[in-house]
Amino acid sequence: MAARASEVYVAGRARRPPDAASDASLSPMADQQSRTDLRAQLESERLQLVERIRELSPDSEAGLEFDENFADSAQVAAEQGETQALAASLRDQLDEVDRALRKMDEGTYGLCERCGGEIEQARLEAMPATPYCRNCAA
Repeated sequence: MAARASEVYVAGRARRPPDAASDASLSPMADQQSRTDLRAQLESERLQLVERIRELSPDSEAGLEFDENFADSAQVAAEQGETQALAASLRDQLDEVDRALRKMDEGTYGLCERCGGEIEQARLEAMPATPYCRNCAA
């Protein structure tokens, strides 16, 4: 089945993109205030993640310092490993937020990446960067 010129494929299914006049940032079920609030929440989360990653960077002036002369070098190594794992987790979260913001710009935000169905508004409000509806996330 071929998509019409006014359709796009999401998760292998033809979907009509949101009407440009209705702000192509969210699925049609959400109103303008929800779109604005969700974008603001994602942008705020993005700034916080960038700052936390910067603080954990070994090159940062604000970064954590480890005393290499500390008698228990195993403890220092363990703390460095934990810091690196935390920074990696924060980078993954940042990637998810960036992807959600891109999807807002592309007009596919609010559509499940797996099934193409709409993600429930309550789920988007609780987890604005989620790429999946409740059924596909299970």
